[in-house]
Amino acid sequence: METIEEHVFARKRWVLEKMLAFGFCQSGDGYVLERSFLDGDFKAVLSVTEKGKVAGRVIDTTTQDDYYQLRQKNATGAYVNTVRAAYERLLEEIAAACCQEVLFASDQANRLTRYILERFRVEPDFPWEKEARYQAYGVFRHASNRKWFALIMRVKRAVLDKDGNPALVDVINLKIQPEHGDALHQLPGVYPAYHMNHKTWISVVLDDTQTDAAIMKWIDDSYRFTE
Repeated sequence: METIEEHVFARKRWVLEKMLAFGFCQSGDGYVLERSFLDGDFKAVLSVTEKGKVAGRVIDTTTQDDYYQLRQKNATGAYVNTVRAAYERLLEEIAAACCQEVLFASDQANRLTRYILERFRVEPDFPWEKEARYQAYGVFRHASNRKWFALIMRVKRAVLDKDGNPALVDVINLKIQPEHGDALHQLPGVYPAYHMNHKTWISVVLDDTQTDAAIMKWIDDSYRFTE
């Protein structure tokens, strides 16, 4: 399940100068920020590694214990919802002050987006951005016919591996020739397309399992097949 921190910072990249100006302090190999909220009843402790991985604690200042209800799905009372909402607002304030926005969560997705822009002069549009679940779904279209040639989505691994894994990953859907499908599906990180025709589209996980060069070739092919 996606944490509050993962949700807020998924499409953000930390800027060290802004972090230090905001009050982050170096701690070991990373950086730490402490902030009180809800009139001092709670304290947030946010840790960011050098690679940008975020972890957060929320501490009840009365007991000095972690407010464990924050992470419990079945904790839905008015008070815990107030704490969750206040904590998320604090994280969004920190993100606005200390981060720059990127289009997608994974570095590989953003590198491939730059490649598509440079090669085809196409930027993604986000037709479902008003829906929280689908706001990171970016569509790349031909300028001439508006047909899709690529779609980047953030999905649960479970929809690909059918193993119940709730971890979120970026994938790119690309069009292929049907006769190439079986061979492509044998490659690591390549699957029958999620939410599209399995015979003519593939989903490629953007976690560097496949190289940028390999995926760029498949992007070029998809552009040609949909032109």
